[in-house]
Amino acid sequence: MIRIITAYGAGLLFGLGLVVSQMISPAKVLAFLDVAGNWDPSLAVVLFASVFVAAVGYPIVLKGKAPLFDEKFRLPEKQDIDRKLLTGAGIFGIGWGLSGYCPGPALTAISLAEPKTGLFLLAMAAGWGGTRLITGQR
Repeated sequence: MIRIITAYGAGLLFGLGLVVSQMISPAKVLAFLDVAGNWDPSLAVVLFASVFVAAVGYPIVLKGKAPLFDEKFRLPEKQDIDRKLLTGAGIFGIGWGLSGYCPGPALTAISLAEPKTGLFLLAMAAGWGGTRLITGQR
């Protein structure tokens, strides 16, 4: 039960961070991505803060034998850069650049009840389903 409560709390904190940083606003994100036009650098603070927290936090946390509420760390085993990784990153970037949403902020933006958020989430689900169908994953 403590794992569920902890995961829920982490999700709430993440969602709150997205709202406070305005990452759930597609217009704000698209202005940040528009480096050749009317660029809004304010989301760079979000980027640098998250990189800083990860750079400081990961070494501290990984010094332990296991996370607080699990028996072991579950880190990615595969670390090579391959065609699938690059293709997925490219598709993600194109989708983010066209819509102004990535998955976390889109789920948080459901609370705004905008039709384009729902359309994005449907497209995202279709992409996941299509990928599983093509690759044969369950």
